[in-house]
Amino acid sequence: MRRIIGLALALALGASAAQAQVPLDPNSHAGIADILNWRGEKQAKGFRDIEHIFKTHTVRRGKTVHPLPMAAKQIAPRFTYDGKTWTIDQYMAAYRVSGLLVLKDGKVVLEKYALGRKPADRWTSFSVAKSVTSTLVGAAIQDGKIKSLNDPVTRYVPDLKGSAYEGVSVRQMLMMSSGVKWNEDYVDPNSDVAKAGGAVTEPGVNPMVSYLRKLPRAHEPGTTFNYNTGETDLVGVLVSKAIGEPLAQYASEKIWRPLGMERGGVWMTDPGDQERGGTGISMTLRDYARLGLFIENGGVANGKRIVPRTWVAEATRTEIDNGTPAPGGYGYFWWIRADAYEALGIFGQSISTFPAEHLIVVQNAAWNAPTGKEFSAARNAMIEGVRAAVK
Repeated sequence: MRRIIGLALALALGASAAQAQVPLDPNSHAGIADILNWRGEKQAKGFRDIEHIFKTHTVRRGKTVHPLPMAAKQIAPRFTYDGKTWTIDQYMAAYRVSGLLVLKDGKVVLEKYALGRKPADRWTSFSVAKSVTSTLVGAAIQDGKIKSLNDPVTRYVPDLKGSAYEGVSVRQMLMMSSGVKWNEDYVDPNSDVAKAGGAVTEPGVNPMVSYLRKLPRAHEPGTTFNYNTGETDLVGVLVSKAIGEPLAQYASEKIWRPLGMERGGVWMTDPGDQERGGTGISMTLRDYARLGLFIENGGVANGKRIVPRTWVAEATRTEIDNGTPAPGGYGYFWWIRADAYEALGIFGQSISTFPAEHLIVVQNAAWNAPTGKEFSAARNAMIEGVRAAVK
């Protein structure tokens, strides 16, 4: 149930503000609602080639690629789900998984591709991008650009002064607990998530900031978890303003280059030309795994500390009750379960890390629906099969 709730909420982020990204074709009305309706080859091709559909910024890689060594012994998990025994190939075919990679002790023990995808192909992240944005907050703290998580957001986004965000801290934003009223009902065309950030309405003000600063307060900051897509984009704006450069450039400096990513990434932008903090990063399957390994290693890349020493421990533990059974909950844009922390996105995107086992399971997929009980249960069963196979 915990993962089902998390994925249902991740759907809201994937849905995001309906037109808060920019089609390359000016005559196109393609928005995230259209993406939710993609199926079959259109879906698989679109998830691989999002930069040919929407405007993006490039996240440049460095000159050196960090190797992911192959383990001497590869695994071939078999697991039971829905009353029958499954192989990994059967699972991938049934649930339209384009890539599955497992790291055990930093070595690849399983790597498979499908849906016409090749190892060099990128795949869009949907909500997994939130965890990247959280990591960039940590990097900005390490660099002294953000002084403290207890700082008010208005210090970095002064356009929010006088709004319901007055007195809200950076930490509370990362915990989805600003207290600002927000309706995340994607099926309601009048919801905030359907209307926010779709156009520049105030010149010089980011479109999401412009929308959010008009909303009222519903709860005291820090008291109530309320999944808010707009605020994940807002944190991206906050980081950009704090560091004085685009998010894609900072992600290159703090993640892609020091981690030795094998291919440059792309990051979707909003109508104000701001990278979206909550969605739309594309990278290769192995680069998703490198991101997972970086977090498992405590935020150190190539011997250099990128985030504060305590950052990963804080970000990947329960910071607020999000309605899931204890000890699960929500950290700083990470979903927390009893023995793992996860970055989750709709249509089957995930990085699941079991730190005590030094195990990372990365999946990219094109599920036939954004989320659902069956999809979550099948992925859970697959992951448990992987855990059993590596013991």
